[in-house]
Amino acid sequence: MISSVDITGIKYAVNEKTRKYVLDKIGKLDKYAPLHARKSMAADVKLCEVNKDHGNKYEVDVVLQVPGKVITASDTTLNMMAAIDIVEAKLIAQLRKYKTEVQKRKVAEAV
Repeated sequence: MISSVDITGIKYAVNEKTRKYVLDKIGKLDKYAPLHARKSMAADVKLCEVNKDHGNKYEVDVVLQVPGKVITASDTTLNMMAAIDIVEAKLIAQLRKYKTEVQKRKVAEAV
Protein backbone atom coordinates (compact mmCIF):
# COMPACT_ATOMS: atom_id res chain seq x y z
CA MET A 1 0.00 0.00 0.00
CA ILE A 2 1.32 3.44 -0.91
CA SER A 3 1.88 5.19 2.41
CA SER A 4 1.25 8.75 1.23
CA VAL A 5 -1.88 9.30 -0.88
CA ASP A 6 -3.14 12.89 -0.85
CA ILE A 7 -6.69 13.29 -2.21
CA THR A 8 -7.86 16.77 -3.15
CA GLY A 9 -11.26 17.79 -4.51
CA ILE A 10 -11.44 20.82 -6.79
CA LYS A 11 -15.07 21.97 -7.17
CA TYR A 12 -15.91 18.46 -5.99
CA ALA A 13 -16.81 17.30 -2.49
CA VAL A 14 -14.84 14.13 -1.81
CA ASN A 15 -17.10 11.81 0.15
CA GLU A 16 -16.02 8.74 2.11
CA LYS A 17 -17.07 6.31 -0.66
CA THR A 18 -14.92 8.11 -3.25
CA ARG A 19 -11.99 8.40 -0.82
CA LYS A 20 -12.12 4.67 -0.10
CA TYR A 21 -12.35 3.87 -3.82
CA VAL A 22 -9.30 6.03 -4.61
CA LEU A 23 -7.30 4.46 -1.77
CA ASP A 24 -8.30 1.00 -2.98
CA LYS A 25 -7.33 1.62 -6.61
CA ILE A 26 -4.37 4.03 -6.41
CA GLY A 27 -3.06 2.88 -3.03
CA LYS A 28 -2.42 -0.64 -4.29
CA LEU A 29 -0.28 0.39 -7.27
CA ASP A 30 2.90 -0.27 -5.31
CA LYS A 31 2.78 -3.95 -6.28
CA TYR A 32 3.66 -2.93 -9.85
CA ALA A 33 6.75 -0.98 -8.75
CA PRO A 34 10.25 -2.37 -8.10
CA LEU A 35 10.94 -3.46 -4.53
CA HIS A 36 13.32 -0.60 -3.77
CA ALA A 37 10.73 1.99 -4.80
CA ARG A 38 7.76 0.72 -2.80
CA LYS A 39 8.56 2.38 0.52
CA SER A 40 9.18 5.84 -0.90
CA MET A 41 6.26 6.09 -3.34
CA ALA A 42 3.84 8.99 -2.94
CA ALA A 43 0.65 9.81 -4.82
CA ASP A 44 -1.18 13.10 -5.27
CA VAL A 45 -4.75 12.65 -6.54
CA LYS A 46 -6.85 15.60 -7.75
CA LEU A 47 -10.55 15.05 -8.36
CA CYS A 48 -12.21 17.86 -10.28
CA GLU A 49 -15.73 18.54 -11.54
CA VAL A 50 -15.68 20.29 -14.90
CA ASN A 51 -18.90 22.01 -15.92
CA LYS A 52 -19.33 21.88 -19.68
CA ASP A 53 -22.13 23.19 -21.87
CA HIS A 54 -23.40 19.65 -22.49
CA GLY A 55 -23.28 18.42 -18.88
CA ASN A 56 -20.88 17.74 -16.05
CA LYS A 57 -17.68 15.81 -16.50
CA TYR A 58 -15.22 14.59 -13.91
CA GLU A 59 -11.48 14.85 -14.25
CA VAL A 60 -8.92 12.82 -12.34
CA ASP A 61 -5.23 13.76 -12.25
CA VAL A 62 -2.71 11.54 -10.46
CA VAL A 63 0.94 12.38 -9.89
CA LEU A 64 2.90 9.36 -8.68
CA GLN A 65 6.40 10.01 -7.36
CA VAL A 66 8.83 7.12 -7.55
CA PRO A 67 12.61 7.29 -7.05
CA GLY A 68 14.14 9.05 -10.02
CA LYS A 69 10.91 9.71 -11.88
CA VAL A 70 7.50 11.36 -11.68
CA ILE A 71 4.67 9.45 -13.34
CA THR A 72 1.46 11.29 -14.24
CA ALA A 73 -1.88 10.26 -15.69
CA SER A 74 -5.19 12.04 -16.18
CA ASP A 75 -8.58 11.36 -17.69
CA THR A 76 -11.97 13.02 -18.06
CA THR A 77 -15.25 11.08 -18.19
CA LEU A 78 -18.91 11.37 -17.23
CA ASN A 79 -18.42 9.18 -14.16
CA MET A 80 -15.83 9.76 -11.40
CA MET A 81 -15.33 6.06 -10.69
CA ALA A 82 -14.76 5.30 -14.37
CA ALA A 83 -12.16 8.06 -14.58
CA ILE A 84 -10.33 6.58 -11.58
CA ASP A 85 -10.34 3.13 -13.23
CA ILE A 86 -8.93 4.51 -16.50
CA VAL A 87 -6.20 6.45 -14.69
CA GLU A 88 -5.32 3.32 -12.71
CA ALA A 89 -4.85 1.35 -15.95
CA LYS A 90 -2.64 4.12 -17.39
CA LEU A 91 -0.50 4.18 -14.25
CA ILE A 92 -0.11 0.39 -14.25
CA ALA A 93 1.24 0.51 -17.80
CA GLN A 94 3.68 3.29 -16.91
CA LEU A 95 4.83 1.53 -13.73
CA ARG A 96 5.50 -1.68 -15.63
CA LYS A 97 7.60 0.26 -18.12
CA TYR A 98 9.47 1.98 -15.27
CA LYS A 99 10.12 -1.36 -13.57
CA THR A 100 11.61 -2.93 -16.71
CA GLU A 101 13.81 0.15 -17.29
CA VAL A 102 15.13 -0.01 -13.72
CA GLN A 103 15.79 -3.75 -13.96
CA LYS A 104 17.65 -3.36 -17.27
CA ARG A 105 19.73 -0.57 -15.77
CA LYS A 106 20.69 -2.73 -12.77
CA VAL A 107 21.64 -5.66 -15.02
CA ALA A 108 23.79 -3.36 -17.19
CA GLU A 109 25.54 -1.98 -14.08
CA ALA A 110 26.25 -5.48 -12.78
CA VAL A 111 27.94 -6.55 -16.02
